[in-house]
Formats: sequence, C-alpha cells, structure tokens
Amino acid sequence: MATLMGSESPCTGGKRRHCTGNIVTKFTASKITGQGFSRGTQLPGGLLQERDKRAKWHGIPALLQRLHESSHPNSDLSQAHSFLKVLSSQLSMEAMSFVTEDRKTAQESTFPNTYTFDLFGGVDLLVEILMRPTLTMQKKKPNMNDDLVKDCLSVLYNCCICTEGVTKSLAARDDFVLFLFTLMTNKKIFLQTATLIEDILGVKKEMIHLEGIPNLSGLVQSFDQQQLANFCRILSVTISEPDVGNDDKHTLLAKNAQQKRNASPSRAEVNQVTLLNIPGFIERLCKLATRKVSEATGANFLQELEDWYTWLDNALVLDALMQMATEEAEQSSTESSDESTLATSPLRHRLPQSMKIVHEIMYKVEVLYVLCVLLMGRQRNQVHKMLAEFRLIPGLNNLFDKLIWRKYTASNHVVHGQNENCDCSPEISFKIQFLRLLQSFSDHHENKYLLLNSQELNELSAISMKANIPEVEALVNTDRSLVCDGKKGLLTRLLTVMKREPPDSSFRFWQARAVESFLRGATSYADQMFLLKRGLLEHILFCIIDSGCTSRDVLQSYFDLLGELMKFNIDAFKRFNKYVNTQEKFQTFLTQINSSLVDSNMLVRCIVLSLDRFESQTEDVKVVEVLSECCLLSYMARVENRLAFLFRLVNIINVQTLTQENVSCLNTSLVVLMLARRKAKLPFYLNALREKEYAEKYPGCLLNNFHNLLRFWQRHYLNKDKDSTCLENSSCIPFSYWKETVSVLLGSDRTSLCAIASYIDEPYMDLDKDLLED
Repeated sequence: MATLMGSESPCTGGKRRHCTGNIVTKFTASKITGQGFSRGTQLPGGLLQERDKRAKWHGIPALLQRLHESSHPNSDLSQAHSFLKVLSSQLSMEAMSFVTEDRKTAQESTFPNTYTFDLFGGVDLLVEILMRPTLTMQKKKPNMNDDLVKDCLSVLYNCCICTEGVTKSLAARDDFVLFLFTLMTNKKIFLQTATLIEDILGVKKEMIHLEGIPNLSGLVQSFDQQQLANFCRILSVTISEPDVGNDDKHTLLAKNAQQKRNASPSRAEVNQVTLLNIPGFIERLCKLATRKVSEATGANFLQELEDWYTWLDNALVLDALMQMATEEAEQSSTESSDESTLATSPLRHRLPQSMKIVHEIMYKVEVLYVLCVLLMGRQRNQVHKMLAEFRLIPGLNNLFDKLIWRKYTASNHVVHGQNENCDCSPEISFKIQFLRLLQSFSDHHENKYLLLNSQELNELSAISMKANIPEVEALVNTDRSLVCDGKKGLLTRLLTVMKREPPDSSFRFWQARAVESFLRGATSYADQMFLLKRGLLEHILFCIIDSGCTSRDVLQSYFDLLGELMKFNIDAFKRFNKYVNTQEKFQTFLTQINSSLVDSNMLVRCIVLSLDRFESQTEDVKVVEVLSECCLLSYMARVENRLAFLFRLVNIINVQTLTQENVSCLNTSLVVLMLARRKAKLPFYLNALREKEYAEKYPGCLLNNFHNLLRFWQRHYLNKDKDSTCLENSSCIPFSYWKETVSVLLGSDRTSLCAIASYIDEPYMDLDKDLLED
C-alpha cells in the first residue's frame, strides 16, 4: 500500500506526516474486523481535505461525503447524481486501461482512484443507494432516475475489475445479487446490470438458485432476442457444474465418494430444470442460434476482425456500441430491437462489417454453450425432443458455409476443456462450441440421423438393403420433416472441412469427437459404410501415419474414431490393408499406438473384438480372405501380442489413478480376458501375468493391482446410478457376462484356475488390501 500509506509505519501521536497512513490503516482494519471507522463519511471533512493532497486521494473521500449527504431517502438525488458523475469520470479511465492493457493485476498502486473509492466506503454507499427503494415501507416505491442507476452500476463494475476483493464482497450479499436481476426488466440499464451480474456470479462461492429470482419466467419472456443472448452469458455460470479442473483428470475414486456424499441433484441440475420450465425458452434459443447475419465483404475481413478483437473485453465495448445503435433505432421506431430493427439503424450501418458479425458470433457462442450443457444434463431426452422440434440442426446446417466454417478460419490454438475459460478469438470459440454441441447431440441418441438430409437417409437404407441387413430402428423412426435441407447434411459438411484442416489443428480433435459420437452406441454397418464411402478411413490413417501430427489430443480422438469406424466391419479392415501397404507404414502405425496406450486402447479393443468375431465367420469367403491378408488382424491374432497389450494395460493404471480418461484401459483388459474365458483360455492368460511378474522381479505386484482394479470395477459399475449399456453396446458382450467374469476373477477359492488369487503366492497376497476401505 505504498501509494496511500508511504513507506513509514503509522503514527501513534506525534508526526503529522504519518497520519494519512493511520487513517488508511484504521479503514483497512475495520473492513476485516467490522469495528471502528467503516467509511469516509464518519471523518471530519476538514481532516480529509487536509490529508488529500499528500495522500493523492484526488478529492475522492470528500466527494463520497457529499454523495452520502445528498443521497438521503427524502432527497431527489439530482445533486447526488452530479457528484457521482465526477467520481465516475475519475474511475472510468482506470477501468478502460485495465480492459485495454492486458488486464494488469488489480492492486492499489495500479488503480489508486478505484482503490481509494472502495477504501472509503464508496462501494457500500452505491449498493445502499441502489437498494433504497426496496427498503422503504411506503406502498408506492420511489423511482430512481435511469441514468443514476446506470452510473451506479458502471462504477461498481469498474471497481470489480480494478480492485481485488470488491467482486467477492458483492457476491457474498445474496440480497444484492437477487436485486440486480430485478433491474434487468429495465431495458435502458440492462447491459450494465448484465455485465455486473456476470462478474459477480463468476466469483460467487455458492451457485445461485435461479428459482429464487423474483418472477424469473416473466423476466426471461420480457427479453428481446439481443437481451436473451446476453442473458445466456449469465446462465452459463448457473447451469454448469463448478469448474474444479479438467473433469477427465479427477480420479473416479474421489468422484464416486463425492457422489455418495451428494446424492441429491446439484444446484446446477436444479437450475437446468428451472430454465426448461420457462415457456418458449428453448425455442427462442434455437432461433438465436440459427438466425442469419449479414455476410462479411472485402479481402481484409480477417485483419479487421483481429484488430477489433484486440481491444474488446468480454464484448463490453462492442455491446455498448450495439446498444447505441439500438437506442438510435428506437428514436424512430417503437418496435423491439430484433435483428431487422438493428439492421436498419444508421449507427449499426456505420459500424465495421466485422463488428456486426463478431457481435452475432459471440452471442451464438453463449447460446450454443447453454444448449450443450442442457443436452448433457439429466433432462437430456426432453431437451433433445425440443431441439429437434425447433429445427436446430437444419438451421445450423444452413449457416455452416456462410458463418460457422469459412475457408479463411485460423486454427492454431490449444484444446479447451468443457468448463475451461477460453481466451481465443470469437470465431475459434464459436467453432469449438458448435462441434461440442454436435458431439453432445449425436452421442448415443437416435436423433443423430437429423444430421443428414433425406437423400443421405435414403443412402443408408440402400446400404442396409444391399448388405441384406435390417435398417436400424432409429433410422426408420426419423421424422424426415426435421432433417437437414440442401445438397449436404451437417455431418457430410463436417467431413468436408475436417479433411482440409492442418495436421496439428486442434479443430481436428473436436471434429473427430463429433463424428465419433455419430458412430457410438450399438454398431451400425450402414453408418460405418456411409463414412467409409466418403474416404474417412484413409483420411484418419493419413493423419496418424503420414501427416506428422504430434498432438496427443488429436491422435487420441483419431484412434477412438478409427475404432468405431472399423469395429466388426470387414470392409474397413480390407481398406486399412490397402492403405497400410508397406511394412514401414505398419510399423509407424504400431509405434503411434504403442506411444500412448491410454490414448489408443479403444482402437486395440476394437481390433481384439473384431478379430474374435471374424474368426467365428470362417464360412464367409471375404472374411477368410481378409483374415489371411490383413496385417493388423494377423498381428493381433498372435497371442504374444495380445498378452503384451494386456500386461501394459494392467500396469499403467491403479485404483488411485483411475480417471474417466483412463478407465477404458481397465475395460479393454477385461475384454481381452472375457474373450479368453469364452475359449477356455483364461488360466493361460492369468498364468502369463504371473510369469511376467516373476520375470520383472515384482511377484504379486501386477496381479494384486489387477485384483484391486476389479474390486473397484464392481463398486463403480454395479452402482444403480451407472449406465452399463455403453459397455454392452460398445463390445456386443452382454453386461451379465462382464459381471460374471469379474466375479470369477475375484473368486476367493484358491483352487479355481480362473481366480486371480490362485496365481498370487501367499507371501505376496493382498499388498494393497486396505486401498478401497471407506
């Protein structure tokens, strides 16, 4: 606090030069203890004026005194507003420098005016002024001037972004937070209110209850489309589970314990239900997500876009300009500021074309995020039904070429997690959110066929007919009036741009995830062939083998997609062998697989399962031919190679390090052993694990670890809340057989040749026997 206090200690009575420090010290202490001075109005004005110049307070404490004296309940507040304007002008420059100069760390030396304003009780005073109408006992509540309220909110926001602790102190006042929502009914102060609420909710320790907001349904229904889009920025904080890091990195042991403690729905889940109960809410979001915007013109679009983005902070400056455009339009029309009204505004017409597009894109990011979160929630089926009914997918398909994916999009960025704050450009954020939405929409849901057009649906039917297999029930049940329009469906458009991405572009990660989600679930030969005919397999193999891609995230997504694309499909293995036509290519492919088995184990599982099925179809000439020629199947057919994968799969995980990301290694190892059990070879595999332990001079280590993993598997997957259909669909092995195999492996009878315990010598038994104890 060198700026305000100087370098010397506070005085105890003698030296005048130290008294400034004493005042500041007492105010600072009062904020912590709640005792003593709490604001500048409690000090003599003469004393404040005397110390003002030396402390460089710029008259702020004295102005706060005048603001307090002129804002008593019976005043008209016009004089108070004039004092506030003076204060606002002093604080606004600091806030603008914070926005435009790479967000400096909030401290008093960087923003002395804002710090002084808060220190002398300015923040508390503005909260009192704003909330005063709610505290009166009169039946008729006094109305405050809109401009006064707007300036109060703007100053509070400036304090939040420039002074550490202000946002948290406001967030701790539930009454003030709920009061702010009531201000959103006033269109003239909506923008200032929304930005302040967003900042406050971002640091609030406990998530707000949306149902606690007075007349939330009426509030949301009163919003025009621009306000609703802005409101989505606020909603994103209230419906997402608290961001405690990357979800995949949290151990399942910890997550299961947390779920056991918190059995009831979370506050985020309750808030999601509250939103879904608002009439017309999802329909309006779909309209926002799919409405068209003016297209950019000129060759300098990208540079222009980047220039604007360098000084935009969370769309505040942009929103302010767009609000000016709206107000100008309102002067000549009483209509609501929907897109068409904005388009006719003279100011909007004068704004750079790129700004108009960025404005729409930034809001579409927020809208798609809210829809994506709702799609992943407990009310998924209800949300799916509404998104289909309101034609979200056809609408996005119509925007794809003109807005969502244009040829000049830059894509060198990192992969962002679902809840991770993204500081990349609006265009990149928009694409990532769009791909996340497609992934959530397609994943294990029959509505995935809405991503195709009628012609493509007919193609799927023809594939099934030619292969003499029945059509998938979900395909038959698809409402053709809700599918994509035009020459290409959304999935086909996605495949087209996917092939054009640079090798290490992280868009590839999200693109592969979105396409993989279309294939996930019960394996569909027709779906696989639809994608194979469009060259997807060759594209994936090029990226893995020939492109020089080094991104682990991208490679993992391609391994997973390749597994879904090839599983049980003899044509896919034939195509694989045609592309991987040299020993050098095959070794490169194996090297990529072996470089990180956590990333590639789903593909390994696919090969093992497919090989097992093909070996039972030896009456089929094509199958026999591919079995004998395919290098990949021949490699996996050798038992020593399957054992090598099994050793590593069991060895790279343990109960304490199991996460959503690597638990698939445990399930893949189980698949290998289940197939061995079917052929009565389980004892051979267990004995091989034992021999490996002794060869590595760690007897009991591997098998005890596997025993603990299987005990965890039982607790995790036999929980009544766990959905076992994913394991069953992905393997075509009944879940009952999964459970039975695990029980056999965990058997306590040491004479059983199928029990792990039989292969652990007594001295090395139960090395980690207390690992799973509660």
